[in-house]
Amino acid sequence: MSAPVFLDEPGNLDEYVAGSTYLLCGTEGRHAGVVQRRGPGERIDVVDGAGVRLRCQILAVAAGGLELDVVERVDEPAPEVRLVLVQALAKGQRDEMAVESATEIGVDVVVPWQADRSIVVWRGDRVAKNRARWAACLRAAAKQSRRARVPDLVPAQDGPGLVRLVREVLTEGGAALVLDQAGSVPVADVGLPSAGGARVLVVVGPEGGVSEREVASLTEAGAQVVRLGPHVLRSSTAGPVAVAVLAQRLGRWT
Repeated sequence: MSAPVFLDEPGNLDEYVAGSTYLLCGTEGRHAGVVQRRGPGERIDVVDGAGVRLRCQILAVAAGGLELDVVERVDEPAPEVRLVLVQALAKGQRDEMAVESATEIGVDVVVPWQADRSIVVWRGDRVAKNRARWAACLRAAAKQSRRARVPDLVPAQDGPGLVRLVREVLTEGGAALVLDQAGSVPVADVGLPSAGGARVLVVVGPEGGVSEREVASLTEAGAQVVRLGPHVLRSSTAGPVAVAVLAQRLGRWT
């Protein structure tokens, strides 16, 4: 069974190699030592959210945190093709449910989208508050699924911003897929890029779906309308299912 994961910040683990001693302190150290009651001899992993993983053994537990022996350092490379979930803001925290599940499955980038039919609106001081909540959700889901990489969270996009993103991704050799029941091609059959650094956008609408105006503007920019299957899925489910299908097709689940 894999070891539980605790998070540090990108860059903080760069100097550590096998044989180093690392102090897990702060919130993560307290959670490991006080809440989870980890003790000497147990194995845990410490990751920086950017691909560095330290496989450690607990040497001692103190009020300030855990003293760890670094048994092995693993640098996990970024995937050649990045999966990007463009998740429309949705009511009932269904958008956060989608982000959480997609992170556990393996999404690489998350883009909040203020869609035409989004009932939830990020405006004014709510922007920073909601963005912080999504970021916390990404970190928690990455820890739970024991990932070494936390998905990137980019600024929220409106309609024109998403169109620009689609054009940018296609210019770089990527793909942009809009999930809609009217799509004639299943997501399992669409062509995927193989070039390193390419991105695959998965665009998911809110509970009311992607509007006709949005479909028209996105397809004009080069996006492809695709469907998942015979059933209509909720906004909280569609994105994670699509990410799972694409992850399998990209060979991540072999």
